[in-house]
Amino acid sequence: MKALAVDDERLMLNALSAAVKASPDIDGVTEFTSCSAALEWAKENAADVAFLDISMRGMGGLALAEKLLEIQPKMKIVFCTGHSEYAVDAFKIHVSGYLMKPITAEAVQREIDHIKLTVKTKKLLTIRCFGTFEVFADGKPLTFKRSIAKEVLAVLTDRFGSGITSKQICAIIWQENTDDIKNMNYLRQAFSDLRKTLESVGVEDVLLRSGIHSYSLNTELVDCDYFRFLQCGEPPFRGEYMKQYSWAEETCAMLLNRGQS
Repeated sequence: MKALAVDDERLMLNALSAAVKASPDIDGVTEFTSCSAALEWAKENAADVAFLDISMRGMGGLALAEKLLEIQPKMKIVFCTGHSEYAVDAFKIHVSGYLMKPITAEAVQREIDHIKLTVKTKKLLTIRCFGTFEVFADGKPLTFKRSIAKEVLAVLTDRFGSGITSKQICAIIWQENTDDIKNMNYLRQAFSDLRKTLESVGVEDVLLRSGIHSYSLNTELVDCDYFRFLQCGEPPFRGEYMKQYSWAEETCAMLLNRGQS
């Protein structure tokens, strides 16, 4: 994890940074005594977690947290303060933690362990395969710039976490078109559109890449009816699977046989 630490008092910042660096989960800490400087840095650099003092000169920790989350929605925020009266306002921003000063390495590690557990168990996408293939982020339908990007995601979903090469994806989607160069160009554009769509809602981690031309879906981060059916037989399968894609008929037949056995 990469961390950001902000406190306008240098001694407090040094103590905070030392406590954060003590965690084996932290790869590095970037320190700031200025809210505006931290905000400018965050526009060009990524951090997994930000440890922020609340009562600071300038915009203050609460406003800084809101602006940081606008830039990096996946960033986790932990407030570090000597003022407990800010707790209610802090949690309105959906922060991950609230530490009272003096900050200790043990208290920081507890917050990091909580963040790790939350990130590990949280499902970023909801995918529906039974019927038509549909994708939702935060309960809202995900809009794709091109339908081919959505179909690529459908192919990855159909693989249930198994890797698949670019050539294999092309062979599935363009079964009647044997122009490999043209198909690969289409696929590169489709993946570019898919990444941008996922990044726009902060769920790009569901897409995994192995090597240069092999892709898979991180099933740990996806809630999917197809996955649940394969794992425990629920929800019931009623005979329709990604029905807008002809290549999905083979999986549909497998599901029907599985449901009858």
